[in-house]
Amino acid sequence: MNTPRTALFTRLLEPGSAADRYRYALEQIQLAERLGFAGAWVAQHHFHEAEGGLPSPFVLLAAAAASTSTIRLGTGIITLPHEDPVRVAEDAVVLDAISGGRVELGVGSGGTPATFWAFDVDPADRREVFGSKFDALLGALRGDELGHPENHLYPGGEAIAQRIWQATFSPQGAALAGARGDGLMLSRTQPRHVDHPRATLSEIQTPVVEAYQEALPEGAPRRVLASRTVVVLDEEHRTPVIEAAEDGLRRLAAGFLRLDVSGLGLDDLLAITDTVVGTADEVIAKLRTDVVAGRASEVAIQMHSVDPGHELTLRSLELFATRVAPELGWAQS
Repeated sequence: MNTPRTALFTRLLEPGSAADRYRYALEQIQLAERLGFAGAWVAQHHFHEAEGGLPSPFVLLAAAAASTSTIRLGTGIITLPHEDPVRVAEDAVVLDAISGGRVELGVGSGGTPATFWAFDVDPADRREVFGSKFDALLGALRGDELGHPENHLYPGGEAIAQRIWQATFSPQGAALAGARGDGLMLSRTQPRHVDHPRATLSEIQTPVVEAYQEALPEGAPRRVLASRTVVVLDEEHRTPVIEAAEDGLRRLAAGFLRLDVSGLGLDDLLAITDTVVGTADEVIAKLRTDVVAGRASEVAIQMHSVDPGHELTLRSLELFATRVAPELGWAQS
């Protein structure tokens, strides 16, 4: 029987200055380790404060490495078309060395078109650019010559090459990740097909996971990370937090999911954005129906787009670790 490990995922979107956001994220990662979470993942976003506040995830994870000792530290994701792949490899191996081998390297092609122009990339070319840079990243990690016979990655990256994850929405992308033996990263929500606007997240992601598994080489470990929006609240905080989340959920549904949200109530918004929020008992009941999460190797919970604030995020992590994960049989490390 599969037992998913639990992880924290933060997009660093709490109200406050950039310094506050980074401090909050570090405190959340430290608490997650004390609670027994297996991993902590951070998202990279450039320029747009409301989208995500962390353009340099390796810097933040280095600070997290200095204040933790066991929790694995992951990028979810590095937008590779924006980056020099050799520098990504160098940052990853240095972080791995100072963290004692705790780095998980998640990469993807990115999804915010406006940011690509700052890096001289046409967003229409992002998949092609990703493929080229991904090959260069792998070459650096393998120890290939880097432009000159004397140039090779230091420290070596062979271990990191075995801890790469690829983010994708599609079975085609999942098959590419599986064929290389990489991990598969699944989103907390994703757009529905026009013919199936009310499909559940598990219904959408099951074909993605199946394509990944079919492509895995014999003997390769199955690594599936399911990110999920999960906020666990004490009864007295339940109603005000859910009501306050409506504007953020409406923006997510209208923007990222490209849905007509006129006339939709709060319950509809929670459903179509795949948001699980409520008391421990309510969250347990909802997550029991999430087939993909239950069969993942790791489930990473995030608070966005509910955004309850730092203190309630800490409380949510505690309730998830002490009430929800044990009831579901999910491992804490």
